[in-house]
Amino acid sequence: MKLEKEEIQKIADLARLDLSEEEKEKYGNQLSDILSYIDQLSEVDVEGVEPTAQVTGLENVYREDEVKVWDDEERQNALNQAPELEDGQVKVRRIL
Repeated sequence: MKLEKEEIQKIADLARLDLSEEEKEKYGNQLSDILSYIDQLSEVDVEGVEPTAQVTGLENVYREDEVKVWDDEERQNALNQAPELEDGQVKVRRIL
């Protein structure tokens, strides 16, 4: 699939790239080659193949939350290591 100069310019504009004519030619050819390769993938017979988001076989592993009760000494030792406390709790920066 060969891209036209106008298409290459439009892609560069969308990506906010200011390309020289030489760069447009170079990257346009490279992008055209990539798109041609992708076109080859459309020729593959995928009849009966289940769609998938990933193919590694990895699965999320979940565990039940377990509440562990600390005695006062353990709790105080942990809080003493915090850089800043507020109302008996570790104070952290707000993350938005």
